[in-house]
Amino acid sequence: MGIRENLASVQARIREAALRSGRAESEIRLLGVTKYASDDEVRELMAAGLLLLGENRMQSARRRVELFPEAEWHFIGSLQTNKVRYCRPFALIHSLDRWPLAEALNARAERWGKRQDVLIQVNVSGEQTKSGLTPEEVPGFARRVLLECPQLQVRGLMTMAPLAPPEEVRPVFRETRLLYDRLQKELGVQWDTLSMGMTNDFEVAIEEGATLVRIGSALFAKEE
Repeated sequence: MGIRENLASVQARIREAALRSGRAESEIRLLGVTKYASDDEVRELMAAGLLLLGENRMQSARRRVELFPEAEWHFIGSLQTNKVRYCRPFALIHSLDRWPLAEALNARAERWGKRQDVLIQVNVSGEQTKSGLTPEEVPGFARRVLLECPQLQVRGLMTMAPLAPPEEVRPVFRETRLLYDRLQKELGVQWDTLSMGMTNDFEVAIEEGATLVRIGSALFAKEE
């Protein structure tokens, strides 16, 4: 299948997962992860109608933003504080996970004259290889960002599940959704983005409440 057919297939799977969980397809946004895609493949994906794209390496992200300015670009990878100065073009940063980064982003956004949309990254699984705050750290961190970083607009949470069969990671998504709901009540805020689920587990993530799924290999696969 080509990229256009892959996109249609993923969209159908999103629709079916939404229906299984009593949700509308319109509640879930599909973000195309272009990390391993060529420029021609990105161009083909955009021509097929997907303009919401994400990169997780700053060098590639900067080049892609310049090459494809008509897309809405998200930065989804771990963000080094010294790379914050390059973040102005990104509509959403998925990986806010420590206080020095919040301070750096807030200062830069003030200089840019914008409010920077961010997601707080939470490491629900506790894997040492993954970034993110623990669920216990998130409430205090979110409250501090709300009080001390007026240029940052927290839109919700992001998590990454372990690489395991989808049903095995369902509890990770469920716990993240419960934290997402609880924090909004505790903080008196209304969020709209719960970023969780990738190619191998996005259907389970949708069933557990994801509003944005990050899909790469399923879009660019070349299997016949």
